[in-house]
Amino acid sequence: MSTNKPVILFDAAARGPLSGVRVVDLSRLVAGNMLTLQLADFGADVIKIEPPSGDSLRDWKDDGQSLHWKTYARNKRSLVMNLRDAVTLDALKTLIRTADVLVENFRPGTLEKMGLAPDTLLELNPELIVVRISGFGQTGPYAHLPGFGTLVEAMSGFAARTGFPDREPVLPPLALADMISGMFGAQATTMALLAREKGMAHGQVIDLSLLEPIFAVLGPEASIHRVTGKVKERVGSGSNTVSPRNIYRCRDGRFVALSGSMQAVTMRIFDIIGHPEMKTDPRFATNGERVRNRLLVDAAVGAWFAERDRDEALAVMREAGATVGPVFDIADIAADRHFEEREIFVEVEDADNGSLPMHNIVPRLSATPGVWRRPAPSLGEHNVEILSEIGLDADAIAAIAAAIQATP
Repeated sequence: MSTNKPVILFDAAARGPLSGVRVVDLSRLVAGNMLTLQLADFGADVIKIEPPSGDSLRDWKDDGQSLHWKTYARNKRSLVMNLRDAVTLDALKTLIRTADVLVENFRPGTLEKMGLAPDTLLELNPELIVVRISGFGQTGPYAHLPGFGTLVEAMSGFAARTGFPDREPVLPPLALADMISGMFGAQATTMALLAREKGMAHGQVIDLSLLEPIFAVLGPEASIHRVTGKVKERVGSGSNTVSPRNIYRCRDGRFVALSGSMQAVTMRIFDIIGHPEMKTDPRFATNGERVRNRLLVDAAVGAWFAERDRDEALAVMREAGATVGPVFDIADIAADRHFEEREIFVEVEDADNGSLPMHNIVPRLSATPGVWRRPAPSLGEHNVEILSEIGLDADAIAAIAAAIQATP
């Protein structure tokens, strides 16, 4: 990615639409960090409570650098605490009294064992929004299971729909369930804050699982199974719903994605590939029949792409109004004008590298956009700052520091 782009400099004084909202983040790894990133990017004061060993996301390294941490902890502050220490736990309660939101992703029951059950938290702060992230929810037969996204991606039905029919189901190569849950969680948090502002509620508890958001993303699977009595087979990059729709290999070895999700578009595609007779052939005239005969459709479309280089094929298809696009990897994205001009990724100042490309703040708000206030914090960078803000004196701060040092 170009390093000639203007570098975004952090401005601690910048204010976003969530400025004044304080979030205490007790979570680890991805879902909680994704949730609080969304809030932090729009101005919330997100305080990451980290154990002395740090959030486990710091350990996800590439070439020795914690690039996941640099991205998902931007705009946040770090407060290290040994929560097994009574003095420290009291300080946490004092902090919670000043907060609007608390986010945690311990296994269900852990918060209660710490003496921080939701009822206790709401007694401390009746206006508090408590977001409880877990793999399978706070109730139900699976509530006690470890809440890792890999398990959820397998058990949600997602993996069973991904891959080819003659191969094993495929898991996503990234923390998809966590990311989806984090975005749902940020939406739920802002809804709860709005409900509080409108007087519809005071504090409340959000029971956010990884399972339910990714299951919701699968759409009408349950209805389809009830009505048809069938379990959809895996179709690789094809579709059980639309044809043509697939990834096709071009003569130069590069790939394109094509979708004929509208009837008129498919009719154009048949003309482009030199098979206008397919428009009236009963096997291909309607989408339902094309889905049933999708292997024949893919063979005809694929043969056309195989005779042309990718850029030529894209130009012809786009000129005729077909819905088609190239398959990009990150190197392609780095060189693509649309990504560059839209600033889908931006160059952000970084102490270790001078600058780093990161995904821009999303979504884009015209009047109250997100803000770049601070880089991802070093471990415990803001301990003295935050503890002083909530009124602790030097002796109390020193006691908390001693508890951190005493952690096994």
